[in-house]
Amino acid sequence: MILVMALIAGASLLAVAAFGSGMQGMKLRAGAKDVAAQMRFARAVAISSGQPQDVIIDPIARQWQGPKGRQGDLPDVGEVVFTGARASQFAPGEQNEDKGTVRFFPDGAATGGRVRLLANGGGWDVDVGWLTGEVKLKRVQATP
Repeated sequence: MILVMALIAGASLLAVAAFGSGMQGMKLRAGAKDVAAQMRFARAVAISSGQPQDVIIDPIARQWQGPKGRQGDLPDVGEVVFTGARASQFAPGEQNEDKGTVRFFPDGAATGGRVRLLANGGGWDVDVGWLTGEVKLKRVQATP
């Protein structure tokens, strides 16, 4: 009887651990999909309005800000890394120096960049092509 209870307790612990990391993965994926959608929206606004549009990523505050007053939060799990063109970064000493931006132009092009959301050895990349402005979402596996 004690053996059966120990097996049930062990299985329960494994299930809780798997579910917990699964929730983190779901949060990361939802956050990445949200950022990708906002990048696509910014590109569409730039094309339709004929005016450049920026999406600002703040990895420290875990927030993003886009055109037309849109803003939101990045997942509160794992790590957020922004990589972008040097010209699109804020200058040192500037109020926004810890933030990065992707600028979309009226012809559909962009400055390019990547927002990487990582946790538990995996995560998601939101990539923006500089030439085409195309936004891609892809899964990232940890390297050993």
